[in-house]
Amino acid sequence: MDAPHAVGGPRAAPGRAALEVSPLSGRAGIRARGEISALTRPCWEQALSELARRHAGVSYVELSDVAFVDLAGVTALVVTAVNLPDGRVVVENPPQQLPRVLEMFWPGLDRIEVAL
Repeated sequence: MDAPHAVGGPRAAPGRAALEVSPLSGRAGIRARGEISALTRPCWEQALSELARRHAGVSYVELSDVAFVDLAGVTALVVTAVNLPDGRVVVENPPQQLPRVLEMFWPGLDRIEVAL
């Protein structure tokens, strides 16, 4: 995951969702920008697969530039975290719906830590 992944281009046309995912510098993890929805799910799932392959104890997912994440996007994150052999995923600065969805569908999940 050396180069950012883009779906719909870095600047999508009106009405089209875009997602860019790139590695974090200085620590294990990824940074996402855009929206996580049905249109961008393949890019999101590819990035999460790469994150899982490189996971070593703690992985970070920085989402401060993500405007929206749908239920399937949160589910993909949960499935990735639950299937890790050990450790956890720290989700930093997520959109407001992500912590609510986690609490609603996966209360008490200790594999994901949300840092607001």
